[in-house]
Amino acid sequence: MGLLLLLASALLTSHFHTGSQVDAQTAFTIRSVRLTIEPGTDVARGTDVTVRCQAAVSSSGQETLTREYTIYKEGIVVYTKTTSSSEDFLYPLSEARASNSGKYKCKVSIQSRSLESNAEKLTVTGLSDPVLHLKKGVVTEGEDVTVRCTAPGETGSFFFYFYDNSKEIYGVQANTNQTETTLHFATGIHRVHCTYTVFILPDSFKSNKSNTVNVSVKELSIMPFLKVSPQSMIYEGDRLNISCSVRGYLPSSESIELHLSRENDLLSTGYSEISHSMLAPANVPELRFECRLTSGNVVKVVTNNVPVTELFSTPTLTVSPAEVFQREKMMLTCKSQRYATERINESELTYTLDPEERARPTMSRGVFLSTAPPEDINYTCTAEAKGIKKQSQALALRPKVSVSTPFISVLGTAILGQTIQIHCDTAKGSLPINYTLIKGYEPVAWKTVHLFSEKAVFSITINKTEDIKQYMCAAANSHRGELLGERLSANVIEPLTWATLSAVPDLDDLSEGQQLHLICKVKGSMPVTFKWYRVGSAIPLNITTVQQKHKDYHVPVLSKEHNGQYYCEATNPAHIMVRSEELSIEVRLALWKKALIGGMILLVVSLLVLAMCVLHYKSKRGKREGAAELSVRSGVL
Repeated sequence: MGLLLLLASALLTSHFHTGSQVDAQTAFTIRSVRLTIEPGTDVARGTDVTVRCQAAVSSSGQETLTREYTIYKEGIVVYTKTTSSSEDFLYPLSEARASNSGKYKCKVSIQSRSLESNAEKLTVTGLSDPVLHLKKGVVTEGEDVTVRCTAPGETGSFFFYFYDNSKEIYGVQANTNQTETTLHFATGIHRVHCTYTVFILPDSFKSNKSNTVNVSVKELSIMPFLKVSPQSMIYEGDRLNISCSVRGYLPSSESIELHLSRENDLLSTGYSEISHSMLAPANVPELRFECRLTSGNVVKVVTNNVPVTELFSTPTLTVSPAEVFQREKMMLTCKSQRYATERINESELTYTLDPEERARPTMSRGVFLSTAPPEDINYTCTAEAKGIKKQSQALALRPKVSVSTPFISVLGTAILGQTIQIHCDTAKGSLPINYTLIKGYEPVAWKTVHLFSEKAVFSITINKTEDIKQYMCAAANSHRGELLGERLSANVIEPLTWATLSAVPDLDDLSEGQQLHLICKVKGSMPVTFKWYRVGSAIPLNITTVQQKHKDYHVPVLSKEHNGQYYCEATNPAHIMVRSEELSIEVRLALWKKALIGGMILLVVSLLVLAMCVLHYKSKRGKREGAAELSVRSGVL
């Protein structure tokens, strides 16, 4: 029983101790990951390079942690390894090549945790020299030459170039360090070499030149033969016979194909001999024929340039007169200035006009009569002799429109004594149009209008109103002479020169209760705007515009309040203001007031006289009564 308890206790102790170790193993941290390149980041081709990945990991347990190392180059995984060693992880690059260049990075993963190092760039300089190999150094014209270019010991993505006498003749991309292709060479000696470029994105590296190999190409004793008949003195319209054939021997069993062409036109094809017949075309001073022989890769060409003499020149089409007006007679002349007198005479040349509906031929060769149409038209003519036709350049006929009778007008307002703008114009007419301003019957000014936006405007000064009627316009745009328009009819504004102010009734007869008319009178053209003012006020008493040269301001009932100084101002379309002299208004008392005042004065005088008389009477009476009393007193005494 005691033994069983001891065993149970040991098992439990062992169980709890093991659980403690597992917990300890899971407690860790990856402090840092560092990548280095040895012996350096810049090395020469063939150097043994080591990419070292150092991981600093802290843990609390005794168990060794399993680590996964991943090496990246330019972001792409190039190597992965899982290890339980805590030593630095080494990724060797034996005899490094340019293809090993790039940015390297290391990542360390433990359980669910990972950490990446910094990136380091490795640059491997130097490429191996390419090697060129040819299967045959001596070949026959047209024979393929197989060439192979190798980049010994290099890896990566390649582009190979082949050169003939230092000129690039072929390029090809390859994913291996060698390429083989076939080249074709012309006859002679050729010095051939190659180069290559290794692409390590984003960079590229170019190799030196390879060894040079000579290629000798022997010419085949076979040639094309081209014959043109006749060989000289060929004129337009002459018949030509051209043949293309083979001369020489072809040792191989290759078939032969012939092509006969003129410029870009293929005339005939065949195998041993071909021919073609044609007329020498017009307006081609030289014919270039080509006979091409093709046999496998062999292409041989022979050409023959055949001069062609002009039979007659391209015609020219002219019109007379040079300026054609609508619905006027005109003459169209079609003429070839030169022709080969040794082949044709002038009577063999015929001329036609297009369109011919409007034209009528004359007895003169190439001369046509017509009437200019009312619209624009293009004419061409054709000269023909011995089957050869030549067409002239198009004659663009733009018949002009004759001017209509001109008309004359004033721009703005005509004011006497000031500059006036006179405008001459026509309802229709082709430009340019010549305008003449005429006074009486004498030309005084000229102007030519070249653009529709232009105007024929003349500046004049009128000193008398009747002078305006002396002006008229003449217009012309053709040989037919000028058209004369009617004389100018326009109102001439005479500026106001003075103003007077008068009163009705007379100033000496003004009294209260009467009406007053202040009459403002001017000299000049109508309409006139009148204004009346009282001195001391800037606000006019009245404003009115009338078609007359005088106007009154009416005061219906005068009073003493109307006493003062008055004046008037006037303007017309000449915008020159005139002002009258001031007029003094003095309003007297009304007649009844005068009579009343007179009556009152008479009454007062009468009362005064009466009072004096009473006083005088009383005075005399008192004297008499005193004398009597004195007399009585004296008698008593």
